[in-house]
Amino acid sequence: MEGFENAIAELLEVDSISLEDELTSFEVWDSLTILSIIAYCDSEFKVALSNDEINDSNTIGGLKELIQSKI
Repeated sequence: MEGFENAIAELLEVDSISLEDELTSFEVWDSLTILSIIAYCDSEFKVALSNDEINDSNTIGGLKELIQSKI
């Protein structure tokens, strides 16, 4: 999953992220950001994610684990 953290940081409009960061802690966290993550995962990894799955993952690391489990 090369480039995952950089891409997610860009979607969250921050310079850097940590796998422990909670998704809801980002200022730009909203439904549009979730849709952007869904689109990114679909195009980059051919993985379909739902809004609930993303929210349930809670952290950047949880999101990464979710994607890896579907690859």
